[in-house]
Amino acid sequence: MDLVVRFIDDSRESPETILSARKLLADAFEDAEHVDELLKRHCRHWGLTRLAMVDRGILRLAVHELRAEPVPPKVVITEALKLAREFSTGESPRFINGVLDSVMQELLNGSDGRDASGRAGTQDLAKG
Repeated sequence: MDLVVRFIDDSRESPETILSARKLLADAFEDAEHVDELLKRHCRHWGLTRLAMVDRGILRLAVHELRAEPVPPKVVITEALKLAREFSTGESPRFINGVLDSVMQELLNGSDGRDASGRAGTQDLAKG
């Protein structure tokens, strides 16, 4: 986590953006147990330790945002796909989209114990 905090702090973003990024990072780490439980259910045939570190990080951050943030799900998934396209393999965006779509469907159904009202469903966003 220290390396990521240094990366954030060294960015040329505004102080407000840096503060927001640090809070998001801390909140995501705090939420890691719940996020990983969701991911284990939706990464069919893939243990979390088998995922590429970059993909695992993108998925963890996106699932945390889907669970906790007032950001529209389509925006969260679109941003996760952008990260995957830039920092991971050619197959990663499709895999990440599939996992996040599956997680979102669970959240929409409220089967993780959270109120998912007001969340829009997602379609195959990897095509965009």
